[in-house]
Amino acid sequence: MKQVATMLAAIVLLIGMSSCEATRNANNKQKGAVIGAAGGAILGAIIGNNVGKGGNGELGAVVGGVVGGTAGVLIGAKMDKQAKEIENEIPGAQVERVDDGIVVTFDENSGVYFDTNKYNINAASQATLDKLTGILREYPDTNVLVVGHTDSVGADEYNMKLSEQRAYAVTNYFTQTKGLSASRFTTNWYGEQAPVADNSTAEGRAKNRRVNIVIVPNEKMKQEAQNEAQGN
Repeated sequence: MKQVATMLAAIVLLIGMSSCEATRNANNKQKGAVIGAAGGAILGAIIGNNVGKGGNGELGAVVGGVVGGTAGVLIGAKMDKQAKEIENEIPGAQVERVDDGIVVTFDENSGVYFDTNKYNINAASQATLDKLTGILREYPDTNVLVVGHTDSVGADEYNMKLSEQRAYAVTNYFTQTKGLSASRFTTNWYGEQAPVADNSTAEGRAKNRRVNIVIVPNEKMKQEAQNEAQGN
């Protein structure tokens, strides 16, 4: 309970400090506000209550825990600014500030989407990812997690593989096509196992066919914030 209270307090602090729409809306749509000791609400934003199913098991290690105190405030200000830039550059994307990170959700209506049973990055998706690439270059002291999802149509095994292919298509576009450092990226996938909407409707299935891009501070940003907080 103490861990839950601490994490929720940190989230409230971050929400209160920022004027950007992403921060004001943080956690409004989350299904699992606090999940485990590492990752917390960010995991809830990506996979709801489906922790431990599918994927390659690296989510918690990537997103880490919440940085508290003055250092956390300094990191929060940087992430708020970055979230606002993403909102301005990619107005169709769903951008949420959660914990110390930024969760960007792309579905068929928000800039990065795939043709049925396909995983190639089409021209429209390239234009969106190009805009996000520019922002990631502007903020190099962050790590990026790419997570793929599908709806429930088709076999579970097939959907798991398709979500993996789509997630890697996005990661590879950033790293191989646009030249961002591969060391910043972790790729994960959940097939149909982490829906955010009702798969019995066409609208719900469209929302479940999505890619999440999570941006979190790397160790350099955390250390610099701690040094600044201590007056070093």
